[in-house]
Amino acid sequence: MKHTLPTSRFARRTAFTLIELLLVLVILAILAAAVVVKFAGRSEDARKTTAKTDIATLGTALGMFETDNGRFPRTEEGLQALVVPPADAKDPAKWPYLTKPLGNDPWGHPYQYRSPGEKNPIGYDLFSMGADGREGGDDDITNWQQ
Repeated sequence: MKHTLPTSRFARRTAFTLIELLLVLVILAILAAAVVVKFAGRSEDARKTTAKTDIATLGTALGMFETDNGRFPRTEEGLQALVVPPADAKDPAKWPYLTKPLGNDPWGHPYQYRSPGEKNPIGYDLFSMGADGREGGDDDITNWQQ
């Protein structure tokens, strides 16, 4: 028994034409552009949210330090005092106040700490310098503007 293949123009077709491929690529490019536009500002929002959360977490640890020691870490001791007890620590067994190691802000800069603070003279200033890496400006994330 001999099988014959259909000879119609559509039945013999086995590949896509160049126009069909280009059409699919154009559609994919349009969809990709729409997704990029929709999510373009999201990464910066996520960085700001992360910095605010980190500052709140550090603030909680600083509050526990102050409760246990009667003072905030001095500027010279810095945030490292939350991990390693200073020489005059009242109860070194309570360390560390941070369970994760200190990291930089989402833009790769160290968090800035001053005690006593310039903005909070009876407390401390804790802030991220933001994307520009310079103190001051609209991109700073601080503990006094939250």
